[in-house]
Amino acid sequence: MAEMDQELRLSVMTLNLRFGRADDGPNSWENRKERYVSFFQDHRPDFFGMQEANGFQIDFLRRQLAEYDCIGRRVPSPPYWQDNIIFHKKEWVCSGFERFFFSHTPMIPSRFQDSKWPRQCILGNFQKSGKSVMFLNTHFDFLPSVQEQSAKMIVEKLSEYDDPGASVLITGDFNALPDSPGYREFTTRGNFKEVFSGEYSGTYHDFTGTHTGRHIDWILYRGPMELVSRRMVVDPYQGGYLSDHFPVLAEFRIGAEK
Repeated sequence: MAEMDQELRLSVMTLNLRFGRADDGPNSWENRKERYVSFFQDHRPDFFGMQEANGFQIDFLRRQLAEYDCIGRRVPSPPYWQDNIIFHKKEWVCSGFERFFFSHTPMIPSRFQDSKWPRQCILGNFQKSGKSVMFLNTHFDFLPSVQEQSAKMIVEKLSEYDDPGASVLITGDFNALPDSPGYREFTTRGNFKEVFSGEYSGTYHDFTGTHTGRHIDWILYRGPMELVSRRMVVDPYQGGYLSDHFPVLAEFRIGAEK
């Protein structure tokens, strides 16, 4: 890739938290939450997108992460509501964000007819040292046709922003494999790359630590940025796993191309 002027390093993570009200026995949130303290002692990405976040989970994480702000929490929210949250280091200033639902009425809580749940996307605009990043975090439903519709909505939403110099990142649990219609929508019409492109392994493991082949958690990117590293965190913490998904991390160089 061309040398970049005034490049910045940026680290990103995506993780489905596994919602805190689930009846998971030994893997319940109360038994898992202290593992995040150890995890965040080892990992402090600039941005991370989390899915299936209940309010009390968000509150716990905020107490551990004093150097972060977050966007995407719905207040007030219905009982059992699950948010898609973007945590960002405070040095990355958020100049605005929006929430939209995957439906024909995206500005109000709603869903496509074939979607099991009302699904949403959080989009934030961030700046640091003269560089712009658009960061999106989402959680797709299950049917491939609905996933494709949802991906099209994101691609069309991004076309409303006229900032060719911005780097764009999308994190999420897409409930789909890389050969799915939604993935193809992102990588063809949306011109995105995925950090594990061509070298996939399972990100969903159902608290077993075993690679199941279900690579459903993606970090997508496009714009003036170069992928430096990528990894999944497959190690247990304090004798167990953070979630039924492995955290996925990536690091980029971003900047204006010469």
